Amino acid sequence: MVPLLSLKIEQIKTPNTYLISIVGPTAIGKTALSIKLAQHFNAEIISADSRQFFKEMQIGTAAPTKEELAQAKHHFIHHKSIKDNFSVGDFEKDALAQLEILFKKHNIVVMVGGSGLYVNAATDGLDYFPNIKPSIRAQLNTDLEEKGLSHLQAQLKILDEQSFNTIAIDNPHRVIRALEVCIGSGQPYSSFLNKKKQHRNFKTISIGLSADRAIIYNRINQRVDIMLKEGLVDEAKALLLHKDLNALNTVGYKELFNYFNGEWTLEFAIAEIKKNTRRFAKRQNTWFKKNENTLWFNYQYDISSIIETIEDKLI
Repeated sequence: MVPLLSLKIEQIKTPNTYLISIVGPTAIGKTALSIKLAQHFNAEIISADSRQFFKEMQIGTAAPTKEELAQAKHHFIHHKSIKDNFSVGDFEKDALAQLEILFKKHNIVVMVGGSGLYVNAATDGLDYFPNIKPSIRAQLNTDLEEKGLSHLQAQLKILDEQSFNTIAIDNPHRVIRALEVCIGSGQPYSSFLNKKKQHRNFKTISIGLSADRAIIYNRINQRVDIMLKEGLVDEAKALLLHKDLNALNTVGYKELFNYFNGEWTLEFAIAEIKKNTRRFAKRQNTWFKKNENTLWFNYQYDISSIIETIEDKLI
C-alpha cells in the first residue's frame, strides 16, 4: 500500500468530482447533516475538525459517536495522538491524498468540520507567509510567560484587528503566529490570507448551517452539559499531565485544568467552557461568512431541499 504522504497532489485527475463541504458554528448539527448526505450520495466523510483528530480527546471535542461512525465511513477521526505533531500543512497533504483515493470509487466526498483554516487548506490551499526571524517568536514566548496572553491579545488587536476578531484568540499558539507575522513583515497577518487559490481537480460545493445567535448559544450550553454527563471531567483529568501540549490548549480542557490546579471552582470552570465556546462559535461564523460561495441554510431546513440544491449544482 502506498503511504498517503507519498502520493502527489497533482495525481488527482478525476473529472466531475465534487467535495461537499459542510461548515458552520459548533453544535449547529453539521455531523448529522454530513451523515445524511453521505448516505444519500453513497459518499465517505472527511473530518476537517482539528480537535477531533486526537484519539485521547473524544468527549470534549464532540466527535461522532460509535453509532454515527457506523452510519458512514469517516476519515481523520481519532487517527492521531495528542503527542503527535500534525499541522494544517500535514492535513492538507493527507486530505488531498485521501481524496485521490476516494475519488477513484466515488464521484462525491463529504467534508465536515468547524476548523476554518483546515477547511480552506483542503479546498483552496494554504496561504503564503514570509519567513520570520526566530528571535521574534522567542521574544513573544517570553512576553507570554512574563506578561500573559492578555498582553499579546491587546497587541494583536492594535496591529491586526481583523485577525483579533477571527482567529482562536484564546489559543496562545495562534496569537503568537499572527503577531510574529505582523511584527516580522510590518503588515497585518490577515493581509496574507486568501490571496490566491490553488488549483484543485475537484469542485467544491460549500453548505453552511446557521441559526439565530440565541439558538446557537443555547445549543452550545446544552452540549456542554451533555459532555459533563458523559464524563468530560474525568477525561480531562486523565490528560492533566499533558496539559502543556498544543492539542490540549483548547476550550473544554484548559478550563478544567485550571480547576484541577485549584485556581477555579468547578462551577466557574464550566461557566468558562460555555462562554469560551460561544466566543469560538462567533469567530467561526465570522470566518465562514467570508466565503461568498457558501450556500447557507437554517439548521432546521428540510434536508431533502438541501439535497435538491446540491444536485442542481452537479454537472
